[in-house]
Amino acid sequence: MNSAYDELTALWTRMHHFRHLQSIASWDQAAMMPPKGNTARANALAEMEGLLHGLRTDPKLVDLLRRAEGEGIDPFARANLGEIRREWRASNALPQSLVEAITRAGARCEHAWRTQRPANDWAGFLENFREVLRLGREVAQRLSDETGLAPYDALMDQYEPGTTSAEVDRVFGDLQQWLPGLVTRVRERQAREAVVAPIGPFPKAAQRALSLDVMALLGFDFDAGRLDESAHPFSGGVPEDTRLTTRYREDDLMQSLLGTIHETGHARYEQGLPREWLGQPVARARSMGIHESQSLSFEMQLGRSRPFADLLAPLLRKHFGDQPAFEPGNLHRLMTRVEPGFIRVDADELTYPAHVILRYGIEKALIDGSLAADDIPARWDDGMRTLLGVDTRGNYRDGPLQDVHWTGGAFGYFPCYTLGAMYAAQWFAAIRQAHPELDARVAAGDLSPAFDWLRERIWSQASRWPTAELATRATGEALNPAHFRRHLESRYLG
Repeated sequence: MNSAYDELTALWTRMHHFRHLQSIASWDQAAMMPPKGNTARANALAEMEGLLHGLRTDPKLVDLLRRAEGEGIDPFARANLGEIRREWRASNALPQSLVEAITRAGARCEHAWRTQRPANDWAGFLENFREVLRLGREVAQRLSDETGLAPYDALMDQYEPGTTSAEVDRVFGDLQQWLPGLVTRVRERQAREAVVAPIGPFPKAAQRALSLDVMALLGFDFDAGRLDESAHPFSGGVPEDTRLTTRYREDDLMQSLLGTIHETGHARYEQGLPREWLGQPVARARSMGIHESQSLSFEMQLGRSRPFADLLAPLLRKHFGDQPAFEPGNLHRLMTRVEPGFIRVDADELTYPAHVILRYGIEKALIDGSLAADDIPARWDDGMRTLLGVDTRGNYRDGPLQDVHWTGGAFGYFPCYTLGAMYAAQWFAAIRQAHPELDARVAAGDLSPAFDWLRERIWSQASRWPTAELATRATGEALNPAHFRRHLESRYLG
């Protein structure tokens, strides 16, 4: 006779199989699906989400969870049971009708956004977004009632378990004290540097070939994943079948290159999760902040480093011919150029956190009701002028319509980006302490010191530990934003 714990793990493995199909259908919706398929796909995904919700809220789980708590299971299984209970509790806070409704509303809003963004159609976007926000507020309130957290914190807890807005406010508040001054100093310094811009056009086919070469350099397993194109770059799928996308502009080589490096970091994390626990929640990524720490470890810590430019330069010449812009030193200056701009995903390493701070403040106000959807552009314009000195008035396409997150109701996610950047800086501080020769080895094409450390300390640990304990076990301390500041000052001011 199976134990209660065995019955629970069998159910979660079954749900993993369903989620596999769900994730591939979602990837196809963003990357391959013809436009007229959206309504049918939205209904199918809502049906699948409802089915999964029903499995997670089956009344028999109450007894199984109670019995499993009393069984003699090993520490890893105990951690898995804790993750099962956390997922079960959050699911039971939401009725199935609400889960299905927000899936449909999000699919409708995201699909329309694809044409509304190029058309700068904020009024059209609002027609769908108001319903997404209404449902998002209901989700927040129900999760709040169940967990005792504030509504926004309850949403954030889905992406960054254990982190509260009070902690984020403290970390971001400190960041805002010193980052603007650093940006000013760096821009004054860079104004005296000569930088040669790449000369295009850069055909999409050549950019894709470059992306594949860079992914191979970064250790991506092409037998367990693939690269495609979408309106907004993302990484999806499952560890056995990772799907990542980028987007191309024939007048801008760096957008797809850096986007691909970023998404490859996400994919390597997924591909490195412990296969012996596949299908169980303990084998999933610890949090979205930790997930973003992997993409930013690849893009920022490695991808924009001076030694990595030595590896990129010959690949750029291979696909686009030789030109002065592809000299390694110039290439590094290009990738570390600080210039406030409209678009978060195209932002440099120094101004990127300002974009995140802006979104965080807006979505907190949206969820607590102090900001209406109609008033987002005014708050956006004010924030962009204050934080970055950029005027976005009337430019919805490059303003509040630029990202896909809010279309699907992913409120509470944005803080994870800058938390991830801070974790990434902390990981690389530890890697450099263990491997003082890191830069020389990267320049020689040996990325194993970084990858081996991440595999051992982060990827293989998955959700075995709470986030703070994962960081402490990996580096000797919980999140310490001082590493982020030291990294930026060292890279940009020497």
